[in-house]
Amino acid sequence: MLKLSKINLEKEDDVINKDNVKTQIIVKEQKINVIRVENEDYISLTDLARYADNDEPRYPIQNWMRNKDVILYLGLWERINNENFKGVEFDTFKNEAGSNKFKISPQKWIKETNAIGIISKSGNNGGTFVHPDIAFVFASWLSPEFKLYVIQEFQRLKKNESYQNKIDWHANRVLAKVNYLVQTDAIKNYIVPNLTETQKKFVYASEADVLNVALFGVTAKEWREQNPNLKGNIRDYTDLLHLVILNNLENINASLIEMGLIQRERLIKLNNLAKKQMELLRNNNSLNNLEYIENKTKISL
Repeated sequence: MLKLSKINLEKEDDVINKDNVKTQIIVKEQKINVIRVENEDYISLTDLARYADNDEPRYPIQNWMRNKDVILYLGLWERINNENFKGVEFDTFKNEAGSNKFKISPQKWIKETNAIGIISKSGNNGGTFVHPDIAFVFASWLSPEFKLYVIQEFQRLKKNESYQNKIDWHANRVLAKVNYLVQTDAIKNYIVPNLTETQKKFVYASEADVLNVALFGVTAKEWREQNPNLKGNIRDYTDLLHLVILNNLENINASLIEMGLIQRERLIKLNNLAKKQMELLRNNNSLNNLEYIENKTKISL
């Protein structure tokens, strides 16, 4: 299942927003936006449609979606990837598709079936985006030649994106090393401190802060107040070991929430688990090797 299937898609502002990672590919002088949502890439359906109708791209999209084979493909994709897909509503679309009276739009498809393969939002920072599996089918319908170029440019983007992420990661690490000069002692104290009685009883508005307190002993606000001259947050200035444990705690916290544990109980459990994982992973050879490779790569850059 795609991780996105766990998001409440009725709140479209939570799906496409200014915080999404955005980039572009250029296909036959046509700019096509790409965004990253929950670790999945989505290609602008609107930009693809401009290849056929630059002024009114919604028309090619609507004409494409009216095809019965397209509706069947979209439905199959959702059944495979979306655990919350509404099959009954899909059957209605399937039965009506292809007829002269059948009208469909991305927004209607999303609203009626709870689809995740297509996401859409109007206004600034909005647009209609589709998963690459769907984007390539639409591009093929527009033109087989266009589809080939879209695939090639998207693959090139993925290679470049991977490299750029590596550069960004190491650049952040270099900056963190410099900033360590002004907060070395503070970082040394972040070896999974014991929770105070006040921390155990306090209710944290953000689940991110529950994890911060469990692992680092401070909230994001408290860290910023302690480090007013540093940009970013505590997670930008920690080491690989803590980041690995943080990722583990995020998954565990999600499970604890599903089990119905209250925040105080989860905080105590997460803190204890963080201590255990710190002891287990501190001298882990695989983790040490990864840190060594990272440092060697950083030096080469």
